[in-house]
Amino acid sequence: MNISKTHKDVDIIKRETVFDEYFQMIRYHVKHRKFDGEWSETLSREVFQRGAVTAVLPYDAKLDRLVLIEQFRTGAWAALEDDKVFPMATSSPWLVEVVAGVVEEGEAPEDVARRELEEEAGCVALDMEHIYPCHVSPGAVNEPLAIFCAHVDSENIGGIHGLDEEGEDIRVFTVSPDEALAMLSDGRILNSTTIISLQWFALNHEKLRARWG
Repeated sequence: MNISKTHKDVDIIKRETVFDEYFQMIRYHVKHRKFDGEWSETLSREVFQRGAVTAVLPYDAKLDRLVLIEQFRTGAWAALEDDKVFPMATSSPWLVEVVAGVVEEGEAPEDVARRELEEEAGCVALDMEHIYPCHVSPGAVNEPLAIFCAHVDSENIGGIHGLDEEGEDIRVFTVSPDEALAMLSDGRILNSTTIISLQWFALNHEKLRARWG
């Protein structure tokens, strides 16, 4: 039995805009092909329309330093207000992250990575390696994610960055790979994209240092 499925195995019956403000939410009424070959009943599901996103982990192979950022996240704050959420290692809504940004219409993910590196961290990408694409929260959010690792010069990197018109207040700092992985191990890093990026980096550290160092 062939259980492989594609977008052709989904039938959209109806779509409705639930709200459309800073973000958008769409209610989809869909059927999908089941594993036994039959069609499901019509499902009604709300999907948060976030849009495509690019993330990038900056790495200075010559100094063997990673560039990370820290900023306030409303979603993390809201989660901390919910007493049903399991305990976190930190109770701060300021999260340590990799650089990331939304892909605008007509942009390529790598171009977004380069732009966001300059805006959020003051870095210029000397080279770029694609890590892999993934879905952030596919049960409820339309947010395909492309992750990159960028070779940068971190010698004079640090301080506060971000765009005033976007309300950004971003602290930029550098750490050794060992320190970054220690932050990952002891729960100081809670952002899933950053966790994925650093786990990939741990597997590819020596290869990147040999290539870019």
